[in-house]
Amino acid sequence: MTEHSPTMIPDDLPTSVVYDMCAETATQLSSRYVKLSDDATTEEERRIWWNKVLDLRDEKNAVDAHDRAAMIAKITAWTTAIHKLDDQRRG
Repeated sequence: MTEHSPTMIPDDLPTSVVYDMCAETATQLSSRYVKLSDDATTEEERRIWWNKVLDLRDEKNAVDAHDRAAMIAKITAWTTAIHKLDDQRRG
């Protein structure tokens, strides 16, 4: 899997590619939430992680495909969340 760094998104990169990067970053974060839901030891914990999957799906769908700044902001936020989850897993 490739993680996207918002600081590495050139200004001349087509917005359609930024959209794909945004979608891929959401997919990467969602896959982590699904794994955490699957590995949950209680029904409440499973529900919390699964709700994050659903909220992320809605958040991704709400991003305007023509709003480059909004997509980059989401890439930044979601990449940060991915790193936090990965750091927690590594302990």
